[in-house]
Amino acid sequence: MSAVRAESRLLEFVRGMTRLVDTQGPDEPRLLAGAAPLMKTLVAQDDWLPDAMAQPHPTYYQQHLLYGDPLDRFSLVSFVWGPGQQTPVHDHTVWGIVAMLRGRESSQRFTRDAEGRMTAKGEAQVLVPGELEILSPTEGDVHQVCNALPDRVSISIHLYGGNIGRIARHVYVPGTTEVKPFVSGYSNALVPNLWAGATA
Repeated sequence: MSAVRAESRLLEFVRGMTRLVDTQGPDEPRLLAGAAPLMKTLVAQDDWLPDAMAQPHPTYYQQHLLYGDPLDRFSLVSFVWGPGQQTPVHDHTVWGIVAMLRGRESSQRFTRDAEGRMTAKGEAQVLVPGELEILSPTEGDVHQVCNALPDRVSISIHLYGGNIGRIARHVYVPGTTEVKPFVSGYSNALVPNLWAGATA
């Protein structure tokens, strides 16, 4: 078997993930188990992400759609973090896998206390290239993410069990019971050409 060209790595991931959702349906544990090694393979090489999906914004983190399944069964997104950039505390309402590609990312989990206030749960997890974080609404998927490097851009690749840019989700105000609805959308208007440089 010939080596996968850099331009084809994204296409190979999409093919593998499409086969997985075709065979496993909505079975979350099986999808997570099957998708994790696909994500590990994707971020094992840092030569495939299009430059347009790796550029930071001076003020806001960027959320670039790399691929969206036409049936909204999954989406793949690159998150580009400038120094000091972070998300609010938020949920996903669908399963997800975060895979680190460049730099470092810190994820702090949150949970409700006895009074219903959102509070930090345990220590923050710091991801380095090649490492994964699994998110599941059934086990608690509320967290806050930030660039763990003060002077460099970090990039993580996120896989979700739905079209995350279109899903109604929630932002939480730590230490309170306040909840705000939001739909994230995407930073990009165009998605990568999966077939650029790919062989049949």
